[in-house]
Amino acid sequence: MGYTAAGKHRILVKDRYFTKYIDSEEIQEAVQKLSDQIYADFKDEVPLFLCVLNGAFMFSSDFMKAYDGICELSFIRLASYKGTQTTEEVKTLIGLSEEIKGRSVIILEDIIDSGITISHLLSDLEKYEPAHLKVASLLLKPDALRTEIKPDYIGIEIPKDFIVGYGLDYDGFGRNLPDIYKILD
Repeated sequence: MGYTAAGKHRILVKDRYFTKYIDSEEIQEAVQKLSDQIYADFKDEVPLFLCVLNGAFMFSSDFMKAYDGICELSFIRLASYKGTQTTEEVKTLIGLSEEIKGRSVIILEDIIDSGITISHLLSDLEKYEPAHLKVASLLLKPDALRTEIKPDYIGIEIPKDFIVGYGLDYDGFGRNLPDIYKILD
């Protein structure tokens, strides 16, 4: 199981083939761009960055290394996928432990596709009355959105392809890949 190389830019993850789509250098450029944009907006504050586990762990780690300001980081874990499809049901598996009332909170998300998960999270967090509640997503699939949610900060817009790597997974596999791969039909 896991993944194996299947050619120069192809890999097999479990039972599906993927091809290299976004290389690690392009990912790092997007992370730096997001960090710079957010720092410009919040440099006079101590924002709380909220990493959405499991997928955003690599993005959040690189983002925190690139961020020039004083800040805090916390984690929340949500689940809404099984295999390559969204379940359209969002489950909170690990909740927020910090006080966010009156604080600037920036959610660090790996990808927004349907928008259902982030809509659920924003609705939950707004109850705690943060001063600012923003969303930074490394990846956005604008053609897949089924809600009115649009992130405040976007790294890279991509089509509706299913992807793995850089924290994104296929049934738990492929998260550790430094590049992002898209599924081959």
